[in-house]
Order: sequence, then structure tokens, then C-alpha cells
Amino acid sequence: MQAFLKGPASISTKPVAAKEKSAAGSSGEGKRTKPIPWVEKYRPKNVDEVAFQDEVVAVLKKSLEGADLPNLLFYGPPGTGKTSTILAAARELFGPDLFRQRVLELNASDERGIQVIREKVKAFAQLTASGSRSDGKMCPPFKIVILDEADSMTSAAQAALRRTMEKESKTTRFCLICNYISRIIEPLTSRCSKFRFKPLSDSIQQQRLLDVSEKEHVKISNEAISYLVKVSEGDLRKAITFLQSATRLMGGKEITEKIITEIAGVIPKETIDELLLGCQSGSFEKLETLAKNLINEGFAVAQLVNQLHDTVVESEDYSDKQKSAIVEKLAEVDKCLADGADEFLQLMSLCALVMQQLTQN
Repeated sequence: MQAFLKGPASISTKPVAAKEKSAAGSSGEGKRTKPIPWVEKYRPKNVDEVAFQDEVVAVLKKSLEGADLPNLLFYGPPGTGKTSTILAAARELFGPDLFRQRVLELNASDERGIQVIREKVKAFAQLTASGSRSDGKMCPPFKIVILDEADSMTSAAQAALRRTMEKESKTTRFCLICNYISRIIEPLTSRCSKFRFKPLSDSIQQQRLLDVSEKEHVKISNEAISYLVKVSEGDLRKAITFLQSATRLMGGKEITEKIITEIAGVIPKETIDELLLGCQSGSFEKLETLAKNLINEGFAVAQLVNQLHDTVVESEDYSDKQKSAIVEKLAEVDKCLADGADEFLQLMSLCALVMQQLTQN
């Protein structure tokens, strides 16, 4: 019996040793720097690094100097630095030690119904903030609740929040972040200082992308940088993600406009020109073939609608009457696509109208 009991015990020592070895190996590997996306790697660490949003930076700098901070409402297009700004400000206010205790961040991915607002947010807001920073700097006597993607919160949850905002004003500041301010209820907007984040200018984006390229030793031409800025439409996060994807794809070779076109899913200018030439030919069979090829190559018709709009509006080959008819049809097609209509049928409907407009004269 004892021999039987000893058997498994002696066997079980081997896996333990193996576990210890693996633990030692993992701790050795942990010393290496973990690869993280460039978007997170180059996120602003302090308020001074935030680009182009001068009004917000000025207000936050005053609060960092010791003045009080109001409840904030940041709104604007994605990728313009809303979340980065408040996180950088909170890190400067509280320092790395107190940051976790003093900041509650809830995103759209977290549950943020009326129950969470009443329980989790309320419980956090009621805690008193005390203590000083380890580095001896002044620490403000309040906490910060960051509600990211606040426009996706229900009206009931927003209504529950407004009372908490008032009652806990001595100990807590709220920062709501959203893309569409019209979806935030009026009682909340009136309790906050509103700041609109503008889409980043081309020169600012180019400078940031050049900085990232230099630090990551990426070979990219100035023309490709300019095209990357144009494709990302003021969204710096999207631009940096495209840059990282293109770098991985090229494996050290120079990044060109063609590569960025493929990475970004943008329809090449030649394809759009060919489609417009097909419309001018007046041949419905030729048009149908071009439309089928476009769909089969995997291009999104919604993307075509956006690019075709810019091409038609900027072109000098069409009269104002033709432009207005085509743009109206583009709007109809865009709505139908958003409602889930068939892409090929919508594309053929659009091309038929463009052909009718271009072959009338």
C-alpha cells in the first residue's frame, strides 16, 4: 500500500520541476520589451504632447497648475485625441501611483446601463479622495470618472448620471467623451464645459507620421505620407495603424502610394476613371461588366460612393445640373446601402443614372 502511495508522489515531482523551469523561463522572457501597437506606443504621455487642440490643452494646463477642474465634455471625430488628452492629464494630476485609485474609466465595451451608473459609478464617486503623491507634488482632492463613448449610453443611464454629478461635486469630476454631442441629453451638457476636438490638420498629421517613421526606421516617401494623411481623413489613429500595417507588409522595403491604397481599401483612381469612361460610352453591357469586376475584386460600393462624390464635385467636365443629379443619386444609394440593400443592384442603378446624365449632351 505504501509503495502504491509512493509511486504517484514520485511521479508528481517531475511536473512540478517542469513547472518551475517554465516559470523561470517565462520570468526571463518577461524582461524583453513586449510588442505593442504603435497607436498605444506613441499615445501622448502628457498634455504638452497633445497635437492641435489648443483650447483644451490651455484649460487642462491651468488645472494642472493647481486651479480646479470643471466637469468636461469632449466631442469630435474619432482619432483626434479625446481619450488620450484626458488620460494624459489624469496621469499628470495624480502621478503613476495614485492614477489607478483616482481614475475610473468606463468604455462602450463595458456595461454602462442605469444599474452600473447607480451602483459602480455612485460607489466610486462617494469615496473621499485623500493622500499625497509619492514624489511630493500637490495632489488635487478629487477623483475623475471617464465615460468614453458616452453617446452610446441609454437616456435612462444619462438621466441617472446627472444627479450623481451634482451630489458628488465635492469629490468627483466627470469627463464625458463622445463623437456626437446631439446624443447627449441637455441636462448633462449644461453641467459640463464643452470642448470640440477638431479633425487634425494635414501638416500636424504629416509631422506625427514622420516622427513615428523615424523612430521605427520606416522607409516611406513624402508623397506616400501625404497620401496616407489624405486617406485617413483627419484620423491620426487610423493613419498610424495603416503605417504599421504597411511596414509589416513591406518588411523593410520603401512604402509607396500603391501599398497604402491596398492597405486602406481605397479604390484606385484608375478604376474610378475606367468606370466613368464606361458610363460615357453609352454601352450598358460594358457598364455591367465593369460593375461585376468591381464587386468581384472585393471593393466596397460604400467606399466607391465616397470617392465618386469627391471626383464628381471636383471635376470641371460636368455641368452643375449633371453634378446635382449625380450627387442626389449618390445620397440615395448611400442610404440604401446603409439599410442593407444589394451592392451590385445599387451600383448598377448609380451607373445607369451617371450614364444617362453624361450621354444626354
